[in-house]
Amino acid sequence: MAPLLEVQGLNAWYGESHILHGIDMTVGEGEMITILGRNGVGKTTTLRTITGIVRARKGKISFAGTDMMHVPLHKTAHKGIGFVPEERGIFATLTVSENLMLPPVVAPGGMTLDEIYELFPNLYERRTSSGTKLSGGEQQMLAIARILRTGVRLLLLDEPTEGLAPVIVQRIGEVLKTLKERGMTIVLVEQNFRFASRIADRFYLMDHGQMVSEFPVGELPQRMDMLHKVLGV
Repeated sequence: MAPLLEVQGLNAWYGESHILHGIDMTVGEGEMITILGRNGVGKTTTLRTITGIVRARKGKISFAGTDMMHVPLHKTAHKGIGFVPEERGIFATLTVSENLMLPPVVAPGGMTLDEIYELFPNLYERRTSSGTKLSGGEQQMLAIARILRTGVRLLLLDEPTEGLAPVIVQRIGEVLKTLKERGMTIVLVEQNFRFASRIADRFYLMDHGQMVSEFPVGELPQRMDMLHKVLGV
């Protein structure tokens, strides 16, 4: 069966800086993939290039059989790809409910507001609070939750556990497992290797703008020496 997302020979640039050097990656429908790597190796750029935020790019990006290389950025979500950036992008002057209702529904199959509040009971309790009054963990949950109404098939997450308390990290892990059980396909960029090891199906290891290794979760024990060397974990 063809992968839901297929990336081949992907190169990307910021101005004169050549950041991605021939990325190859496939993601099957319903999989949870984690891209591991130290800071500055190109993990975030990979997600931004897949979504089309980075336009200086060459190679192949295919999603559900559609060539995404010439799709305008504002059409990416309509094709079924959702992106949660590390900076979260919460609208500070809007309430939680208003933030949740802001993104348009682009396809059938998205979660209802009641389903979202059931998954994120903290957000229900804070539904009338403005974005500025939320904790970091609540903001991260809101950033994920507002994508779920839209009906996208692929969720790209950039460092969702960065700077959060362990109890919130655990909760986010539970949420991602629930989304996977519902059939969501997830690509996760994460430096917290221990967090990723509990939820991912497969891993891509990235270094200097290239994917240097790919392996399933079952091979983790024999890959630890390499991971310690590359990640310093």
